[in-house]
Amino acid sequence: MFAAYAARIDRDQPLNGLELGDRPAPAPRPGWTTVNVKAASLNHHDLWSLRGVGLAEDKLPMILGCDAAGIDEDGNEVVLHSVIGQTGHGVGPKEPRSILTERYQGTFAEQVSVPTWNVLPKPAELSFEEAACLPTAWLTAYRMLFTNAGVRPGDSVLVQGAGGGVATAAIALGKAAGLRVFATSRDEAKRKRALELGAVEALESGARLPHRVDAVIETVGAATWSHSVKSLKPGGTLVISGATSGDRPPHAELTRIFFLELKVVGSTMGTKDELEDLLSFCAATGVRPVIDEVLPLDRAREGFERMESGELFGKVVLTAVS
Repeated sequence: MFAAYAARIDRDQPLNGLELGDRPAPAPRPGWTTVNVKAASLNHHDLWSLRGVGLAEDKLPMILGCDAAGIDEDGNEVVLHSVIGQTGHGVGPKEPRSILTERYQGTFAEQVSVPTWNVLPKPAELSFEEAACLPTAWLTAYRMLFTNAGVRPGDSVLVQGAGGGVATAAIALGKAAGLRVFATSRDEAKRKRALELGAVEALESGARLPHRVDAVIETVGAATWSHSVKSLKPGGTLVISGATSGDRPPHAELTRIFFLELKVVGSTMGTKDELEDLLSFCAATGVRPVIDEVLPLDRAREGFERMESGELFGKVVLTAVS
């Protein structure tokens, strides 16, 4: 079957390790289901995999891709939960959790196999392309906002780095849930798009907010850390799920954190139940993932290049090659 896969690890030039071509189709396995992939979306996790983060060389070649929607063996339209081993289903109770492409072949292929427990019905209201955007970036944003930040309608939230997959999702979900969302970006066009998505104000990175917020959604890391901490109300919550600009901020702001009794919460992906709730939330409210570009799988390299450049706003989706 045709696939986009990591053939080599290159920490400095990750796309040097990306190959497109034939790979073995999934073999039958008890407790697992093979899905014909209709659409799969890119995440920064895929670039990190090509750098060897979370992907060991002895696992190569590894088909990339965490997210997918498609047709299962019984003809049902489905969405995949990409965290494997969270409950032991399909792998045994002692295996630590992993994300597709770390231990098991991913979704950038004509077919992918996952534990049957990881397969959820796709709401009819969502297209395959829309549904394929949800299991990683959108699920991460959903958990950050509603589980780990614990915000409620009327609360205020700062989303750092508008344009990235998680940040874009947080703006759209926050708006749909009745939050007052502030967003930042260095790019004027991305600030404009953030306003169109529902942010009440979009500011340059590091700019002073009109008032302090109840929570901050942080995925940028070192470059925005101090601004995130300084933007919180006393007792506020900073939720972090990534550090694309590095994980060593020049100032940790420890005094402010303890003096104002701020909470710093780490967040990674989400549960199957949260994904099910997210799918229902999107179906009921009409909120939809922001898709920057849809490409056939055989043009996957273009999608990777676009994501690496940082020029996109929302998700790049790969579809089955006709």
